[in-house]
Amino acid sequence: MPPEILPIANFLAPIFSIIWQIVKNWWWLLLPFILWRPFYFLLKWWRIDRFLNKQKMILLEIKMPKDMLKPIRAMEVVMAGLRQAFYDTPGSWWERWVEGKVQLSGCFEIASIGGDIHFYIRTLDSSRDTIESIIYSQYPEAEISVAEDYTKKVPKDIPNKDWDLWGADYMFPKEDPYPIKTYIDFETEHEAKEEKRIDPIASMLEAMAKIKPGEQLWVQIIAEPVGKDNGLKEYQKQGAKIRDKLARREEKESPKRPIIIDAIDVLLTGNVPAEKEKEKEIMPPEMKLTPGEREVIIGVERKLSKPCFRTSIRFIFLGEREVFFKANLRLLWGFWGALVREDANALYPYGKTITKIHGSWFLPINSLRERRVYIRKRKLFKNYIRRNRPLFPFAGKYNSGTFMLSVEEMATIFHFPNKISSPAPLVSRVEAKKGEAPSGLPVE
Repeated sequence: MPPEILPIANFLAPIFSIIWQIVKNWWWLLLPFILWRPFYFLLKWWRIDRFLNKQKMILLEIKMPKDMLKPIRAMEVVMAGLRQAFYDTPGSWWERWVEGKVQLSGCFEIASIGGDIHFYIRTLDSSRDTIESIIYSQYPEAEISVAEDYTKKVPKDIPNKDWDLWGADYMFPKEDPYPIKTYIDFETEHEAKEEKRIDPIASMLEAMAKIKPGEQLWVQIIAEPVGKDNGLKEYQKQGAKIRDKLARREEKESPKRPIIIDAIDVLLTGNVPAEKEKEKEIMPPEMKLTPGEREVIIGVERKLSKPCFRTSIRFIFLGEREVFFKANLRLLWGFWGALVREDANALYPYGKTITKIHGSWFLPINSLRERRVYIRKRKLFKNYIRRNRPLFPFAGKYNSGTFMLSVEEMATIFHFPNKISSPAPLVSRVEAKKGEAPSGLPVE
């Protein structure tokens, strides 16, 4: 060691020795700061999981009479009622942190079992009477019964040597306040003739009716009612910001700086702040909007004005390998394509969960493609039968994989078809029409 460095080394040696002794004896004091986030996540997940396991859920099957002619807007009224029935007021501190109470979601599901189509709603057993009364209010001739979970009738280890599947979760490419195309955009119910009414769900049901024995096609919508305590305020603020941007409204100016700050700038830089003169436009921004821009603003405002759900949508096409024909999954894509609004929003497969892995420029990782696809299929299948969010357990309320749908959009995606606009022959329906007994019958 050079002689000029030796004094410095002798001076620093005891300092480093003291620091090392502190680190050696007190390193564990840093653990709470490092591990508090994983501990918080695991504690909350454990409590929520215990709470969910205590809830008794049932699957209600809804069948409609063959001659049902109710318009789709009746389902929007039902969705608004179901949103209120599902919603639970935020619990106390004890309920949230000790009991693990969370806002429960409802599930709306359509399943084609070998071409036989069924409509289901999964909800709490304690809410059954409320759910039935809401549906009967608009569909008094419906038949509602508790059904066995259809997902339990297939092997639990799919994909395996005998069964295969393909599926995807869906997401929005744009912000949540942008709407998708709804039944109002299709609706021509002002027409006098029933046959001129258009039902967007008809393409889905026709696709499901073409599923062969040994194949199944499942569609699931997980819907959590949104209130002021779980994201409604943030959603409305985001929507108002988008609306103002589309309307080309001026942003609010930031407050003027204090005079003392301007004085300091003058002393330091010598530049005198000048007042910016606003250019007054003769024509207001609203008058410059194109018809298409106005339609988007109307759609955003209409969506913001209605109750909404935080939703996840997925589908699974599965079947026995001997009859499984993967190309049939494209039959369902026509329905999602019909809901696309190029100037607003659409439903596209979620890249993180779709059961497809693209090739990588890093060639060694391509050898794992089959294994990665298998893992995605297993996870998608488990999430479906357990009714979990796409990125469970890491997906929070405001993470990717979930998006807002208004009751109008929900009614467009999930409603009961009538015999005219959607005459799919294999939809499970009530064979006999309910009615009261004649008033003239003798009574003992």
